[in-house]
Amino acid sequence: MSPEEIKVALGAGLLSFPVTAFDADGRFAPEEYKKHVEWLAGYNAPVLFAAGGTGEFFSLSPNEIPGIVSAAKEAAGNTAIVSGCGYGTGVAVEIAKSVEKAGADGILLLPHYLIDGPQQGLYAHIKKVCQSIGIGVMVYNRDNSVLQADTLARLCDECPNLVGFKDGVGDIGLVRQITAKMGDRLMYLGGMPTAELFAEAYLGAGFTTYSSAVFNFVPGLANEFYAAVRANDRATCERILKDFFYPFMAIRSRNKGYAVSAVKAGVRLQGFNAGPVRSPLTDVTDEEIAMLEALIAPFKRKA
Repeated sequence: MSPEEIKVALGAGLLSFPVTAFDADGRFAPEEYKKHVEWLAGYNAPVLFAAGGTGEFFSLSPNEIPGIVSAAKEAAGNTAIVSGCGYGTGVAVEIAKSVEKAGADGILLLPHYLIDGPQQGLYAHIKKVCQSIGIGVMVYNRDNSVLQADTLARLCDECPNLVGFKDGVGDIGLVRQITAKMGDRLMYLGGMPTAELFAEAYLGAGFTTYSSAVFNFVPGLANEFYAAVRANDRATCERILKDFFYPFMAIRSRNKGYAVSAVKAGVRLQGFNAGPVRSPLTDVTDEEIAMLEALIAPFKRKA
């Protein structure tokens, strides 16, 4: 896809990040991964993000990522595939080039490693990555990489293939300033952990979509909630929040890293052999698996 085409796709519906399947020894398991991606591609999600945050990008080596992208492309049919990308500038450029070669339709540039960067440094980093490839780029405001509106505007002037802005900070004042300043130059994506909890507020701030982690294991419910948000159907939103998302949040909040681990457990409960999480994450306990199983029982996939 061209940058403009992936921009349109990003705004066409709900988005999600498939978990990355590993075998018992922690190696990428492509066949199991493809089965899961193929299932997800049968639901309404115009873009899937391979090797993203929920896909444990932080535990992947750069040379694993192109193979994950290739497997996603093979399994996803007409669904666009955006790859995770990140680390320091040199490594990020290498990853960006390798996934473009592997067929990615775009990249999501995750925060660089460890240290807080000043605005000029973030500008230089993102510009270098954008200008190293021809496919579309989405930037992710989160943690140690928080772009201010003026910095983002400079990047948009310099980088025509910068087409998306994702927020995982939750500063509604900042994101509203960005959407007001940039208008339709960018597509805006909500990216808070368990994004459904914030979806209505972000819609009011000018964001048209968000990435759903739970789409990994309850895609039909995730689509129902997204449709209710877009239709301003408050009653349906509140029902699903109370019946599913708040109980899921209670499980997710029991330990650090469960924003990924609990999702991967849900995928396993749906019958996909996604394997364990890699360290430094830990898998959920047997007690928490039982809690998840009860929660998703009404949405169990038919084998």
